[in-house]
Amino acid sequence: MALNQRQRIGIVGAGSVGATIAYACMVRGVGKHISLFDIAESKLEAEVLDLNHGLMFVPEARLDGSDDMGVLEGSDVIVITAGAKQKTGQTRMDLAETNVSICRKLIPSLLRVAPESVLLMVTNPVDVLTYVALKHSGLDSSRVLGSGTVLDSSRFRFLLAQHCQVAVQNVHAYIAGEHGDSEIPLWSSASIGNISLRDWTRPGPLAEKERASIFESVRTSADRVIAGKGATNYAVGLAVSSILQAILWDEGRVLAVSSLLDGYRDLNDVCLSVPSIVNRRGVDSILPVPLSKEEERGLRVSADAIRQVVRSLGF
Repeated sequence: MALNQRQRIGIVGAGSVGATIAYACMVRGVGKHISLFDIAESKLEAEVLDLNHGLMFVPEARLDGSDDMGVLEGSDVIVITAGAKQKTGQTRMDLAETNVSICRKLIPSLLRVAPESVLLMVTNPVDVLTYVALKHSGLDSSRVLGSGTVLDSSRFRFLLAQHCQVAVQNVHAYIAGEHGDSEIPLWSSASIGNISLRDWTRPGPLAEKERASIFESVRTSADRVIAGKGATNYAVGLAVSSILQAILWDEGRVLAVSSLLDGYRDLNDVCLSVPSIVNRRGVDSILPVPLSKEEERGLRVSADAIRQVVRSLGF
């Protein structure tokens, strides 16, 4: 852990995602002071009480919450989870208009109480919301990022690990582009250990049919979870706590977060996910990951899909 680590996390929204992010941070020891803000006072109080009852079992921390935004004062990172939930059969883009309206109201107030904070967007459609937050905040683009395809990349690695019969921690592979229907798997740079995935032979070479099946499972994972239990929360809570750790502990971790691309492979003025170095600045740099021609085309299609929604909302 970096000696100069920053300490304070603010979370907007105490629903299943916001509360689970707080829980994951507590268990992992990320952040010494975690504050939740939500206008649903009774729900918020219950979540804060439940979390506080577990403090003796986790690394030392303080956790509080309020329906007064002042509770977020001095936050080093503010995580925004507030917004309408995705329903079964609904795309993340379907949420855009409602959640953009919420975001527009929140951002100025949040920056009044925590003007030095990094903003981490989790609300869907996360790429659109990251762009809107950037435009409304006036912050440097490094300080506004979205959870992007960090979770999608984790799902990708899990399925590859299962197929290839290895520990998921030894799989290095990313999903890029939109956190949604137009996302793309970066097959050309995927590896296990120090072996390119195209050269992996256990239990046999990964055939095109198997690749298609794995990616389809990644792409539809959220739909299956939402259909079964109403919301995704555990994996996204862990994914966001990992991003927060990278920021607060100044790790320089490579994560597929969503941030502003300007001049990246001729892509401009759009927020989407590519592997990036994340540290105390937020997004320190975006990596020039090698892409096949097909992957580069896919990234452009993804960028166009996000831009189309952003433009339709008046940006």
